[in-house]
Amino acid sequence: MDKIIIEGQRRLNGEVRVSGSKNAALPLMATAILANGPLTLHNMPNLIDLTTMARLLTYMGGQIEIAGGRAELNLSVLSRPEAPYELVKTMRASALVLGPLLTRHGRARVSLPGGCAIGARPIDLHLKALESMGAIINLSGGYVLARAPVGGLYGAHIHFDTVTVTGTENLMMAATLARGRTIITGAAREPEITDTALALLAMGAKISGIGTDELIIDGVDTLHSAAHTIMPDRIEAGTLIVAVALAGGKVLIQGTPNATLKAVYEKISEAGVELAINESNVMVTANGPIKSVDVTTRPYPGFPTDMQAQFMALMTIGHDVSIINETIFENRFMHISELSRLGADITLEGHAAVIKGVSRLSGAPMMATDLRASASLILAALAAGGKSEILRVYHLDRGYDRLDEKLSALGARITRIKA
Repeated sequence: MDKIIIEGQRRLNGEVRVSGSKNAALPLMATAILANGPLTLHNMPNLIDLTTMARLLTYMGGQIEIAGGRAELNLSVLSRPEAPYELVKTMRASALVLGPLLTRHGRARVSLPGGCAIGARPIDLHLKALESMGAIINLSGGYVLARAPVGGLYGAHIHFDTVTVTGTENLMMAATLARGRTIITGAAREPEITDTALALLAMGAKISGIGTDELIIDGVDTLHSAAHTIMPDRIEAGTLIVAVALAGGKVLIQGTPNATLKAVYEKISEAGVELAINESNVMVTANGPIKSVDVTTRPYPGFPTDMQAQFMALMTIGHDVSIINETIFENRFMHISELSRLGADITLEGHAAVIKGVSRLSGAPMMATDLRASASLILAALAAGGKSEILRVYHLDRGYDRLDEKLSALGARITRIKA
């Protein structure tokens, strides 16, 4: 396995561009199952999870070409409407093919998903909603075995008591080719759902209420070829901002989806970091001390759980005490023990982490436990004196497009050691 070596306390300066969004690209790739022609995606990031999804779609019989930030996916003819465990065991997004396969091909065999070990993320909500659209579903040997009724899925009124991003995406895609009208209330509002909906509109879907918690989808007979540009990755943008805040310096971050980052910008600004926002860019200036700020993760438009670990890294050098409440995933504090190896003072109290800022972090060996935790360890190492070694960075490559190279170009002393 690769590892990353960081010599900390090097200020960051220069310009960097945000890559396309991982959390948008995955459902967008799944939408290709619905079309009777190719789907072209621009601004495609280079990520392991997307490579895994491409392998899965190819296994199904699709024709996939990805090069130079452009992907062309043609799944108009599929030979195997299934997602085997061997291909999807590391990726939770495998569940996203269930709805499209059912509504377009009438059957699906999909392995129960894997991914980061950050807590229970069951797909019960997906399955219950699909059953309300007529799907017949059984669980056997770690697989979801599903088939549509004669005549295909039909519209239904679906209410999510718990906000589910992948559930909303899955059912929205399934509804595009279902008979009649589907209404989804309690829908998640994440920008990546909006991005997926916009691509579906370009393919000929009929969707209203985009960006709200009530989606109305009128099923159509077919969806056609389309092209779509993937939105910038708001979590990568936030991660880069925190990197500058921890290391100090002045960096222009280009291609930032500023409208989607209001909750993050508010907390970063409260911490004493200067943000100059201009259209799709943000200039980050970090010179003074970091102030301690409390944060509670919430579904969008609240503070994203995917930024919790990175923000905690920043709070380790705050000048007071901060409290971070995690309300989305119960196990998303596994980075605490690793940050403590750098000298961070963090106490876990139930679903809250109490962080007492310290004057200095010191380099140490650490091990990444999940995608966002790996980013938090890299960010904290930027502020630490001496050398840090981070193991199991394959987690990082699942969701960040060359983050180590981007930080190196800004002046960080960071080296990847190939396995």
